Formats: sequence, C-alpha cells, structure tokens
Amino acid sequence: MIKKNYHHGDLATVLLEAAEKELSESGIEAFSLRAVAKRACVSHGAPAHHFKDIKGLLTALAAIGYKRFVHSQHCYQNKAQSDPQSQLVAAGLGYIDFAVKNPALFRLMFSSEKPDRDNARFSAAANAAFDKLVDDSRSFYGVDPYKDRTAMKNVMALWAMVHGLADLMIAGRLERPMGFSTMTRAERDSELAQIILRTIV
Repeated sequence: MIKKNYHHGDLATVLLEAAEKELSESGIEAFSLRAVAKRACVSHGAPAHHFKDIKGLLTALAAIGYKRFVHSQHCYQNKAQSDPQSQLVAAGLGYIDFAVKNPALFRLMFSSEKPDRDNARFSAAANAAFDKLVDDSRSFYGVDPYKDRTAMKNVMALWAMVHGLADLMIAGRLERPMGFSTMTRAERDSELAQIILRTIV
C-alpha cells in the first residue's frame, strides 16, 4: 500500500529518489521496478503507474541527472576566477566531480542504452548540458563552434579529455599513476586542472 503521507503530486519524486539509490547500490543489471517500489515503500504498481516501465523511470532519472550535472559545473564556476579560461577549466572539474560522486548515474546518462534518448525531456536536458560546453568554449575561443568547424573540433577534444578523465576516475584507473586517493579534493582538482589545460592552451 502507498503510505498515506505521500501525496499524489510528490510520489514521482519519491520514486525517483528510490530509483537513484537502487541504481547506485544494486547496479543497472539488477535494477527493477519491484525493487524501487519496495525501497520507496509503495505498491509494486506505483512505478509503472507514474513512469510506465523501467525505461521510462530510468529516462526520467537520467534527465534529472543532467540538470544536476550542469549544476555541479556551475558550482565550480561560481568559485573560480571569472576569466574564460578559468571558467572553462572549472566546468571541466565540475564535470569530473559529478561523475566521481554519482558514478552509476553518470554511466546511466552517458553510457547506458536503457534511457530513451529520443524522449523530449531527456533530449532537452542532455542538449542543454552540451550547449553549456559549447557556450563556455565560445567564451574562451571567441568563435561560435556551431558556425565554425575548427572550433567544434576544439570542443570535441575538450569533451573527450574531460569525459575520459571522468570515466577513468570512476573506474579507478587513475589511482596507480596519479594517486588521487592520497590527495585532498583541492589537490586533486589542481592536478586535474593542469591536465585539462593541456587540451586548451
């Protein structure tokens, strides 16, 4: 039974929060609507009622993930210097930090085939995240990547670098060469910033 203190309007949020915890703790392969319902303390049919199926729930979760992903970048940029180079590097650090803190969600957003990438809500969130990268790059290079192919290649190089670092970080592949676990977050970010700068200067 659905708990009486859950209002119809916020049950979707409760289910999304439960879905994220289930994804993080159990992984995508073991993910199920039944497990989400159990974690949320609602009826087994509640997730399907709100999201239709697993794909619908994971699509909604990934869309929210993209908004939090952009927020992470903004948080880093708010603490950085205001010049375009510092802002571009800060966005990259926010990108990586989001991945480190949310590895399962990050993989769902970027690597998994589970979400419906044609879904309007998902597409809007994912495109907004990419547009942010383009906007930050435009500010740095002074050229619109959507109108200049060379500038877009610069965007692709930067994206590949930062995404690669994020993926290697959450896979634990950077620990042996870089020893990030022995560093403070500030020290880690300083090292990562120096790597990112190799792409843009």
